[in-house]
This record gives sequence, C-alpha cells and structure tokens, in this order.
Amino acid sequence: MCLAVPARVVALLDDDRATVSLGGVRTTVSLALVEGIAVDDYVIVHVGYALSRLDPEEAERTLALLAEAGVAAA
Repeated sequence: MCLAVPARVVALLDDDRATVSLGGVRTTVSLALVEGIAVDDYVIVHVGYALSRLDPEEAERTLALLAEAGVAAA
C-alpha cells in the first residue's frame, strides 16, 4: 500500500526540487508537478514527488491523525 503524506517545504533547490520535512526527517522531492511552491508551504508527497499544495490547517490535522494512528511522527 502506498501513502501520500503532507510535508513542509524547508528549502527550494535547483532543477524543480525542494527539501521537505516530515516528522523531523528531511528529504529531497521533485516539484515538477506543482507550481508556485514557497518555503513553509505544505505539499502532498508521494514516491518523491510533490503532487499538490495543501492548506496548512489541513496539513496539521492530517499529520495529527497520522500520529494518533501511529504511522507518522507529530
């Protein structure tokens, strides 16, 4: 089963890439599928690609639910 999760953009990189943070873990993802992303935006990430921008309140609610379920850090 695959899961797309919200992650906060912490840095914009060259070549349509960004560093994102999820539960303190940072990784690089592609921004090739989304436009206008800025630092501190939340994006939905799946297999290394940001799929869409997410409202910050919705991102926090989703992350809290995932943490409650024990599948992600808060």
